[in-house]
Amino acid sequence: MAKDAARVARIVNETVEEGRNSLDLSNCKLTTFPVALFKVMKNVVANIHIISLENNELKSISGEFMTNFNQLRELNLAGNNLNHLPDEVKSLTHLTSINLARNKFSVFPHQLTELTTLETINLEENQIAEIPVDSLASMPSLKSLNMKSNPFSSDSQRTQQSVLTFELLTRDE
Repeated sequence: MAKDAARVARIVNETVEEGRNSLDLSNCKLTTFPVALFKVMKNVVANIHIISLENNELKSISGEFMTNFNQLRELNLAGNNLNHLPDEVKSLTHLTSINLARNKFSVFPHQLTELTTLETINLEENQIAEIPVDSLASMPSLKSLNMKSNPFSSDSQRTQQSVLTFELLTRDE
């Protein structure tokens, strides 16, 4: 545990000292995003455009995280235990890519449909049974939606690709 905390501290300190635009806290065994990091990073938070929290043990992500890092372009939350997103995800008005693969979502996170800059959504290997095609079709920038390895209902499987303006991946091919 202390070794993991020291690793997180080292990564954050390097990010701050070097003025990086990305923060990679993948594989750090985090169960939550440490609130103390907002204070440590307060002078560089606006410059952080890419965050990866992949392969941790996150059960939720706070609204405070979303509002503090509202300049994000890419967010990788794959390989956690997330089953919902906070409404504050809508404050990520510059977000172009979100990776939520290998989590515990049982419904599509509808807040994402309000992000007009979002180009890529990865929800592979969740437990989502329905695809909100109408809401997704109105997303102006969406290019790719990966829904592979989800337990779709037969109605969702019949979704016609021809009416969609983005690539919808639903099967391993």
